[in-house]
Amino acid sequence: MGKLNFIGRMSTIVCLSAGITVGGHVAANAEDIVIWGGFPELQGYYERVAESMKSTHPDLNVIVEPIGLRDHEKRVALALSSGLDETTVFELIGSTANRYIVNDLLPSAPANVAGFVNNAANFEPFFQEVAAVDGKVYGVPIFRGQGALFYNTDMFAAAGLDGPPKTMAEYTEYAKKLTQRDASGNPTVSGWSLRLSGGGGGIAEKFWINLHQFGGSLLEKAGDGYKASYANDAGLAALRQYVEAVSGDKTVTVEMPADAAAFQREQTAMFIRESWVIGDTAKKAPNLNYKTALLPRGSIALPVNLYVAGGSEKAQKAAWEFAIEANKPEHLIWMLDNVGWLPNRSGVDYSSVTTAKPQFSAFVDLPDDYVFFTLPSIEPINEILTRFAAKLTEAYADSSLVGNDAAMMAVLEESAAETNKILDRAGILGK
Repeated sequence: MGKLNFIGRMSTIVCLSAGITVGGHVAANAEDIVIWGGFPELQGYYERVAESMKSTHPDLNVIVEPIGLRDHEKRVALALSSGLDETTVFELIGSTANRYIVNDLLPSAPANVAGFVNNAANFEPFFQEVAAVDGKVYGVPIFRGQGALFYNTDMFAAAGLDGPPKTMAEYTEYAKKLTQRDASGNPTVSGWSLRLSGGGGGIAEKFWINLHQFGGSLLEKAGDGYKASYANDAGLAALRQYVEAVSGDKTVTVEMPADAAAFQREQTAMFIRESWVIGDTAKKAPNLNYKTALLPRGSIALPVNLYVAGGSEKAQKAAWEFAIEANKPEHLIWMLDNVGWLPNRSGVDYSSVTTAKPQFSAFVDLPDDYVFFTLPSIEPINEILTRFAAKLTEAYADSSLVGNDAAMMAVLEESAAETNKILDRAGILGK
């Protein structure tokens, strides 16, 4: 790649043997493993992996419990801090897992699993590094989030545009041409759907993607630590583009439908999102005419790993084997084809999927100079993102900032000072 305990449990239980049945469900016991994920669309994938383990683990029950990502993160935090009775496989972004690893709440992987992860034939260094802390493997790479532009080709043609924008200036100009308005001039179809609300961390992550296109970064390495690096020209350019779109040109508003659902309903002409949108759109809007395109400079890449904790030693062994089984080529190809997330394992031929679905080209056919960044594996990263997102949300809707670079820079400087304060409190502020 380029330069990368709940009451009323809702679950799917894949029964690999006769279990103890309670109220129509197989009850959890010391030999069960529970799969906790934050991406419900992957339920079928985990069920498939569990089913494939029948021959080698005839006495195992796999309980699959996916919920929305933010709720998943909350339950993981609660469970790991209070203790686990059941052996659980956690689906976590590497930067999120780090806070539990440094506090000794997630165990390292056994030697055979570490060997699988560290095998250069299986994973590129980028994924190996994110799965480890201080050189010790804690997780098994599984898939990643990676951004690209999705654009409606019919809307582009109607606006006289024959291809995707290639610079950030073109993104703004295209958004103006693509926005559809009512008789009063109010936008009814956004030209470019931006992340303006929702989970705080997501708002800041999406801003970081745009910031990256201007050559900037939210954080930069400084000595043995980090410091804020967005109160500068790149940060100003990114914030200015958002403020002008929302409060100036009004090519998008906070109230308008957004994200994949808006794109699938033709309520926006373009947006930046991960590859799962391809699989989701195939199910929800199979007749939508759209393409994908590379971003001007590069993309965020957020590798998701599988971690194991809790329960008996025997069940933990089975859980780690589940994580390796999940990396078999036939399962990864199925995931890419049916869900759309990008598998992290190397040496797998995905051409049967990418050829049939050319929208994957902007995710896999990458130039050598395409630059990836990821969230640093530091304990306060979520607090940094959430607090910065709160500042951004206010700024986007503040019409007094339109055309006022000094005021926008003041917003960035104030927020950067807060970011550095958080880093300093964590003892990792770079000098």
